[in-house]
Amino acid sequence: MKRDFLRLWDLSADEIDELIERAIGLKRGEDAQKCPLIGRSIGLLFEKPSTRTRISFEVGIYQLGAQAVYMTPSEIQLGRGETIEDTARILSRYLHAVVIRTFGHDRLVRFSSASDIPVINGLSDSHHPCQALADLMTIKEKKGRIKGIKVAYIGDGNNVANSLVEAAGRMGFSLNIACPEGYEPDADVLEDARDAGGEIIILRDPREAAGRADVIYTDVWVSMGQEAEMEQKKQRFRPYQVNAQLLGCARSDVIVMHCLPAHRDEEITSEVIDGPSSVVFEQAENRLHAQKALLEMILSH
Repeated sequence: MKRDFLRLWDLSADEIDELIERAIGLKRGEDAQKCPLIGRSIGLLFEKPSTRTRISFEVGIYQLGAQAVYMTPSEIQLGRGETIEDTARILSRYLHAVVIRTFGHDRLVRFSSASDIPVINGLSDSHHPCQALADLMTIKEKKGRIKGIKVAYIGDGNNVANSLVEAAGRMGFSLNIACPEGYEPDADVLEDARDAGGEIIILRDPREAAGRADVIYTDVWVSMGQEAEMEQKKQRFRPYQVNAQLLGCARSDVIVMHCLPAHRDEEITSEVIDGPSSVVFEQAENRLHAQKALLEMILSH
Protein backbone atom coordinates (compact mmCIF):
# COMPACT_ATOMS: atom_id res chain seq x y z
CA MET A 1 0.00 0.00 0.00
CA LYS A 2 1.39 3.41 -0.96
CA ARG A 3 2.42 5.97 1.68
CA ASP A 4 1.80 9.67 1.13
CA PHE A 5 3.42 12.51 3.07
CA LEU A 6 1.12 15.49 2.78
CA ARG A 7 1.23 16.63 6.41
CA LEU A 8 3.48 15.84 9.34
CA TRP A 9 0.53 13.89 10.81
CA ASP A 10 1.15 11.24 8.14
CA LEU A 11 4.06 9.92 10.21
CA SER A 12 3.90 8.64 13.76
CA ALA A 13 6.23 9.92 16.47
CA ASP A 14 8.21 6.65 16.29
CA GLU A 15 8.54 6.97 12.52
CA ILE A 16 9.75 10.56 12.85
CA ASP A 17 12.33 9.50 15.46
CA GLU A 18 13.51 6.71 13.15
CA LEU A 19 13.66 9.05 10.17
CA ILE A 20 15.69 11.67 12.05
CA GLU A 21 18.20 9.09 13.26
CA ARG A 22 18.54 7.80 9.71
CA ALA A 23 19.00 11.34 8.36
CA ILE A 24 21.74 12.04 10.90
CA GLY A 25 23.43 8.81 9.85
CA LEU A 26 23.20 9.73 6.18
CA LYS A 27 24.71 13.11 6.98
CA ARG A 28 27.65 11.34 8.64
CA GLY A 29 28.17 9.35 5.46
CA GLU A 30 26.71 6.03 6.53
CA ASP A 31 25.91 3.78 3.55
CA ALA A 32 27.49 6.39 1.28
CA GLN A 33 28.17 3.82 -1.43
CA LYS A 34 24.71 2.26 -1.41
CA CYS A 35 22.00 3.27 -3.89
CA PRO A 36 18.78 1.90 -2.38
CA LEU A 37 16.54 3.54 -4.98
CA ILE A 38 18.47 2.55 -8.07
CA GLY A 39 16.22 2.20 -11.09
CA ARG A 40 13.47 4.40 -9.61
CA SER A 41 12.14 7.59 -11.22
CA ILE A 42 10.75 10.34 -9.00
CA GLY A 43 8.80 13.29 -10.37
CA LEU A 44 9.19 16.85 -9.12
CA LEU A 45 6.03 18.74 -10.10
CA PHE A 46 6.57 22.37 -9.11
CA GLU A 47 3.89 25.01 -9.53
CA LYS A 48 5.97 27.37 -7.36
CA PRO A 49 9.64 28.24 -7.94
CA SER A 50 12.16 27.00 -5.40
CA THR A 51 15.82 26.94 -4.43
CA ARG A 52 16.18 24.61 -1.43
CA THR A 53 13.27 22.25 -2.15
CA ARG A 54 14.16 21.61 -5.76
CA ILE A 55 17.91 21.28 -5.35
CA SER A 56 17.80 19.24 -2.14
CA PHE A 57 15.35 16.78 -3.66
CA GLU A 58 17.21 16.52 -6.99
CA VAL A 59 20.56 15.95 -5.29
CA GLY A 60 19.08 13.55 -2.74
CA ILE A 61 17.31 11.51 -5.41
CA TYR A 62 20.56 11.25 -7.38
CA GLN A 63 22.55 10.22 -4.29
CA LEU A 64 20.01 7.46 -3.58
CA GLY A 65 20.53 6.10 -7.09
CA ALA A 66 17.24 7.29 -8.59
CA GLN A 67 16.34 9.65 -11.42
CA ALA A 68 14.63 13.01 -10.83
CA VAL A 69 12.16 14.25 -13.46
CA TYR A 70 11.48 17.97 -13.03
CA MET A 71 8.18 19.34 -14.35
CA THR A 72 6.32 22.64 -14.31
CA PRO A 73 2.67 23.05 -15.37
CA SER A 74 3.74 24.88 -18.53
CA GLU A 75 5.83 21.88 -19.59
CA ILE A 76 3.10 19.25 -19.23
CA GLN A 77 -0.56 19.04 -20.19
CA LEU A 78 -1.66 20.24 -16.74
CA GLY A 79 -0.86 23.72 -18.03
CA ARG A 80 -3.26 23.25 -20.97
CA GLY A 81 -6.27 22.17 -18.98
CA GLU A 82 -5.72 18.48 -18.26
CA THR A 83 -7.27 17.70 -14.89
CA ILE A 84 -5.22 17.07 -11.78
CA GLU A 85 -6.75 13.60 -11.56
CA ASP A 86 -5.83 12.64 -15.14
CA THR A 87 -2.30 13.96 -14.63
CA ALA A 88 -1.99 11.85 -11.47
CA ARG A 89 -3.19 8.71 -13.23
CA ILE A 90 -0.74 9.17 -16.11
CA LEU A 91 2.28 10.00 -13.92
CA SER A 92 1.47 6.91 -11.83
CA ARG A 93 2.19 4.81 -14.94
CA TYR A 94 5.66 6.32 -15.44
CA LEU A 95 7.03 7.22 -12.01
CA HIS A 96 7.59 5.61 -8.62
CA ALA A 97 6.74 8.72 -6.56
CA VAL A 98 6.08 12.41 -7.07
CA VAL A 99 6.99 15.50 -5.03
CA ILE A 100 4.57 18.39 -5.51
CA ARG A 101 5.13 22.06 -4.66
CA THR A 102 1.88 23.91 -5.14
CA PHE A 103 -0.53 26.56 -3.88
CA GLY A 104 -3.81 25.23 -2.46
CA HIS A 105 -3.42 22.12 -0.29
CA ASP A 106 -6.57 20.75 -1.89
CA ARG A 107 -4.63 20.26 -5.12
CA LEU A 108 -2.30 17.86 -3.33
CA VAL A 109 -5.21 15.96 -1.83
CA ARG A 110 -6.90 15.63 -5.23
CA PHE A 111 -3.67 14.43 -6.84
CA SER A 112 -3.03 11.93 -4.06
CA SER A 113 -6.57 10.53 -4.26
CA ALA A 114 -6.12 9.71 -7.95
CA SER A 115 -2.48 8.60 -7.73
CA ASP A 116 -1.27 5.02 -7.40
CA ILE A 117 2.20 6.18 -6.32
CA PRO A 118 3.37 7.98 -3.18
CA VAL A 119 2.86 11.75 -3.13
CA ILE A 120 5.12 14.02 -1.06
CA ASN A 121 4.24 17.60 -0.18
CA GLY A 122 7.18 19.78 -1.20
CA LEU A 123 5.17 22.80 0.01
CA SER A 124 1.58 23.98 -0.10
CA ASP A 125 -0.02 27.16 1.16
CA SER A 126 -1.18 25.25 4.26
CA HIS A 127 1.72 22.94 5.16
CA HIS A 128 5.49 22.50 4.73
CA PRO A 129 6.15 19.10 6.34
CA CYS A 130 9.53 18.44 4.68
CA GLN A 131 10.80 21.65 6.25
CA ALA A 132 9.52 20.50 9.63
CA LEU A 133 11.49 17.25 9.34
CA ALA A 134 14.69 19.21 8.71
CA ASP A 135 13.82 21.49 11.62
CA LEU A 136 13.39 18.54 13.99
CA MET A 137 16.64 17.03 12.77
CA THR A 138 18.45 20.33 13.43
CA ILE A 139 17.03 20.62 16.95
CA LYS A 140 18.05 17.02 17.71
CA GLU A 141 21.59 17.67 16.44
CA LYS A 142 22.04 20.92 18.34
CA LYS A 143 20.13 20.20 21.55
CA GLY A 144 20.48 16.43 21.81
CA ARG A 145 16.74 15.91 22.16
CA ILE A 146 13.39 17.13 20.92
CA LYS A 147 10.97 16.26 23.71
CA GLY A 148 10.81 19.03 26.31
CA ILE A 149 12.57 21.62 24.18
CA LYS A 150 11.06 25.14 24.24
CA VAL A 151 10.59 26.67 20.78
CA ALA A 152 9.55 30.27 20.18
CA TYR A 153 8.12 30.95 16.73
CA ILE A 154 8.03 34.67 16.01
CA GLY A 155 6.02 35.90 13.03
CA ASP A 156 3.29 34.93 10.60
CA GLY A 157 1.17 31.84 11.28
CA ASN A 158 1.82 30.46 7.81
CA ASN A 159 2.43 27.00 6.34
CA VAL A 160 5.75 26.64 8.18
CA ALA A 161 4.05 27.54 11.45
CA ASN A 162 1.25 25.02 10.78
CA SER A 163 3.77 22.22 10.31
CA LEU A 164 5.66 23.26 13.45
CA VAL A 165 2.36 23.13 15.36
CA GLU A 166 1.84 19.57 14.13
CA ALA A 167 5.44 18.73 15.05
CA ALA A 168 4.85 19.98 18.60
CA GLY A 169 1.73 17.83 18.83
CA ARG A 170 3.62 14.75 17.63
CA MET A 171 6.99 15.14 19.29
CA GLY A 172 6.31 16.68 22.70
CA PHE A 173 8.13 20.02 22.61
CA SER A 174 6.52 23.25 23.76
CA LEU A 175 5.78 25.92 21.16
CA ASN A 176 5.16 29.58 21.95
CA ILE A 177 3.93 31.48 18.90
CA ALA A 178 4.12 35.28 18.92
CA CYS A 179 2.12 36.99 16.19
CA PRO A 180 -0.29 39.90 15.73
CA GLU A 181 -3.98 39.20 16.21
CA GLY A 182 -5.47 37.67 13.07
CA TYR A 183 -2.21 36.03 11.95
CA GLU A 184 -2.35 32.84 14.02
CA PRO A 185 -1.80 29.36 12.53
CA ASP A 186 -4.89 27.55 11.25
CA ALA A 187 -7.41 26.99 14.03
CA ASP A 188 -8.06 23.37 13.02
CA VAL A 189 -4.34 22.59 13.04
CA LEU A 190 -3.99 24.14 16.50
CA GLU A 191 -6.97 22.20 17.84
CA ASP A 192 -5.73 18.87 16.50
CA ALA A 193 -2.23 19.39 17.89
CA ARG A 194 -3.55 20.37 21.31
CA ASP A 195 -5.89 17.38 21.33
CA ALA A 196 -2.81 15.22 20.69
CA GLY A 197 -1.16 16.68 23.80
CA GLY A 198 0.80 19.51 22.21
CA GLU A 199 1.70 22.46 24.44
CA ILE A 200 1.10 25.37 22.08
CA ILE A 201 0.53 28.91 23.33
CA ILE A 202 -0.37 31.97 21.25
CA LEU A 203 1.15 35.22 22.51
CA ARG A 204 1.29 38.82 21.30
CA ASP A 205 4.58 39.84 22.91
CA PRO A 206 7.61 38.35 21.12
CA ARG A 207 9.76 38.95 24.20
CA GLU A 208 7.45 36.78 26.27
CA ALA A 209 7.61 34.02 23.64
CA ALA A 210 11.40 34.20 23.53
CA GLY A 211 11.79 34.09 27.31
CA ARG A 212 13.87 31.03 28.24
CA ALA A 213 13.51 29.66 24.70
CA ASP A 214 15.93 27.00 23.54
CA VAL A 215 15.08 27.76 19.90
CA ILE A 216 13.89 30.97 18.24
CA TYR A 217 12.38 30.45 14.79
CA THR A 218 11.10 32.94 12.24
CA ASP A 219 10.04 33.10 8.61
CA VAL A 220 9.25 35.80 6.06
CA TRP A 221 6.29 38.00 6.86
CA VAL A 222 4.91 37.83 3.32
CA SER A 223 4.76 34.36 1.78
CA MET A 224 4.91 33.62 -1.94
CA GLY A 225 1.64 34.63 -3.59
CA GLN A 226 0.73 37.15 -0.85
CA GLU A 227 2.67 40.11 -2.22
CA ALA A 228 -0.49 42.27 -2.32
CA GLU A 229 -0.42 42.31 1.50
CA MET A 230 3.23 43.32 1.71
CA GLU A 231 3.02 46.87 3.06
CA GLN A 232 0.21 46.10 5.49
CA LYS A 233 2.03 43.09 6.91
CA LYS A 234 5.34 44.92 7.20
CA GLN A 235 3.61 47.50 9.39
CA ARG A 236 1.91 44.89 11.58
CA PHE A 237 4.98 42.69 11.99
CA ARG A 238 7.67 45.29 12.59
CA PRO A 239 7.66 44.67 16.38
CA TYR A 240 8.23 40.95 15.67
CA GLN A 241 11.70 41.26 14.15
CA VAL A 242 14.23 38.74 15.45
CA ASN A 243 17.15 40.91 16.50
CA ALA A 244 19.84 41.08 19.17
CA GLN A 245 17.44 42.64 21.70
CA LEU A 246 15.01 39.74 21.30
CA LEU A 247 17.79 37.18 21.69
CA GLY A 248 18.64 38.85 24.98
CA CYS A 249 15.30 37.58 26.35
CA ALA A 250 16.18 33.95 25.60
CA ARG A 251 18.60 31.46 27.09
CA SER A 252 22.30 32.12 26.54
CA ASP A 253 22.61 28.95 24.45
CA VAL A 254 19.56 29.68 22.27
CA ILE A 255 19.77 28.71 18.61
CA VAL A 256 18.12 30.73 15.84
CA MET A 257 16.36 29.08 12.92
CA HIS A 258 14.84 30.35 9.67
CA CYS A 259 13.54 28.19 6.83
CA LEU A 260 14.82 30.64 4.16
CA PRO A 261 14.73 32.58 1.94
CA ALA A 262 15.23 35.43 4.42
CA HIS A 263 14.36 39.07 3.88
CA ARG A 264 17.35 40.36 5.79
CA ASP A 265 16.68 43.22 8.20
CA GLU A 266 12.94 42.69 7.95
CA GLU A 267 11.91 39.58 9.94
CA ILE A 268 15.52 38.91 11.02
CA THR A 269 18.59 41.11 11.16
CA SER A 270 21.80 40.24 9.36
CA GLU A 271 23.56 40.51 12.72
CA VAL A 272 21.50 37.58 14.00
CA ILE A 273 21.34 35.39 10.90
CA ASP A 274 25.13 35.62 10.51
CA GLY A 275 25.80 35.51 14.24
CA PRO A 276 27.00 32.74 16.57
CA SER A 277 23.47 31.65 17.59
CA SER A 278 22.35 31.03 14.01
CA VAL A 279 22.05 27.47 12.68
CA VAL A 280 20.12 28.64 9.62
CA PHE A 281 22.46 27.28 6.98
CA GLU A 282 22.91 23.90 8.67
CA GLN A 283 19.12 23.79 8.90
CA ALA A 284 18.96 24.36 5.13
CA GLU A 285 21.53 21.60 4.52
CA ASN A 286 19.45 19.23 6.62
CA ARG A 287 16.65 19.41 4.06
CA LEU A 288 18.84 17.14 1.89
CA HIS A 289 19.45 14.51 4.56
CA ALA A 290 15.93 14.48 6.02
CA GLN A 291 14.37 14.14 2.57
CA LYS A 292 16.70 11.29 1.64
CA ALA A 293 15.58 9.45 4.78
CA LEU A 294 11.95 10.25 3.92
CA LEU A 295 12.29 8.90 0.37
CA GLU A 296 13.84 5.68 1.71
CA MET A 297 11.00 5.28 4.19
CA ILE A 298 8.19 6.12 1.78
CA LEU A 299 9.49 3.95 -1.07
CA SER A 300 10.32 0.96 1.11
CA HIS A 301 6.61 0.20 1.55
